[in-house]
Amino acid sequence: MQAENGDKVRIATGEMQYEGILMPSQTGKIVLKLKNGYNIGLNPDSASITLLEKMGDKKHQMPVSQPCNKKTDKLPSISILSTGGTIASKIDYRTGAVTSQFNAQDILRAIPELENIANYNCRMIYSILSENMRPSYWVELARAVYEEIKNGADGIIITHGTDTMMYTAAALSFMIETPVPIVLVGSQRSADRPSSDNVMNAVCAATVAASDVAEVCVVMHGSTSDGFCSIHRGTKVRKMHTSRRDAFQSINAKPIGRVEYPSREIKILSDYVKRGEKKLALHDKIEPKCAIIKYAAGASSESLLFHSGSGYKGIVIEGTGLGHVSTEWVPTIKTTTEAGIPIVMVSQCINGRVCDRVYDTGRDILKAGAIEGEDMLPEVALVKLMWALGQSSDIGKVKKLMQTSISGEITRSTSGGFPGN
Repeated sequence: MQAENGDKVRIATGEMQYEGILMPSQTGKIVLKLKNGYNIGLNPDSASITLLEKMGDKKHQMPVSQPCNKKTDKLPSISILSTGGTIASKIDYRTGAVTSQFNAQDILRAIPELENIANYNCRMIYSILSENMRPSYWVELARAVYEEIKNGADGIIITHGTDTMMYTAAALSFMIETPVPIVLVGSQRSADRPSSDNVMNAVCAATVAASDVAEVCVVMHGSTSDGFCSIHRGTKVRKMHTSRRDAFQSINAKPIGRVEYPSREIKILSDYVKRGEKKLALHDKIEPKCAIIKYAAGASSESLLFHSGSGYKGIVIEGTGLGHVSTEWVPTIKTTTEAGIPIVMVSQCINGRVCDRVYDTGRDILKAGAIEGEDMLPEVALVKLMWALGQSSDIGKVKKLMQTSISGEITRSTSGGFPGN
């Protein structure tokens, strides 16, 4: 019987033998996933394949999830809301790609250490990779979080893909006033890789969800080793590397704290909202028809004209330096704001804040009606503008909301260095 992708095989080449799972290949090589989690490519001309086990459809069937709300006295009750992402992913042997294939209950079963921290209720909201996240999903997720807290959850864990985690963290930060911790967590590397960060991230996330830090935050590896996870405020965090385990960093602010591993000791590094300080409230209306435009040297204002004439309700511009665009853009900015479309100016510089009062161009931009985005990250400014327009269509009120720190997204002063590192 011929071996197919996903089957367990033994491959002999010369004096060497390898056993593993046969993977798809687009290079003409035989690709084998070894037991240690790594892949190896072999020359088919000198290889002999022996079929060891025909996996058939079994490889696509996940074990039946076990109830995860078994109670242990004196442990807090935490709700795990699963949206997918790499932390909930494995290799799909049909394609060789990483896909989101299991839910919160499977994660709990795979990481038994979690049961020492809390009692859990598990709920799947989505099972998607995070590039497929959209504003309407934020609303549904916020409502689910609100329901769980209203029903008595002492903390919330949201498993999420890392690529758009910062957008979701910002959205929840604006939509929910929370008396308990809301923790987003993911992993940079899937569970079947030896270097996976899923276990440590999940344990640290549960530790924070059971703690006194009653904010929306992101908990991820704080270094390339397994020493600690950082606790990032949901409106001050950005993914800064495509694949490193410590990809997430706090920008223009210190992290709230860190969770030492494996001791699970929490060390606080900055001020935070404590458990019970706020009453639960939901502000889930948003206006998704907002856009972000990145200015480049020599760029025409046609892109701004396109968005303002295509039904967009709000626009964020990533300007240069202190928040600048070419002087040729100023008339178009004025026309757009006078048409009732708010424009928020932020900087392409990761660190620092916008100040359009230093140079003539900046002053002209302000006169044209643009709103300074202070030290907000561009993606946070975009999400906040969606949220602000959901709260009011009055441009004056929207401007006031954008200039008010709702959930720590604006700091009073910004260091000239790299405070998040």
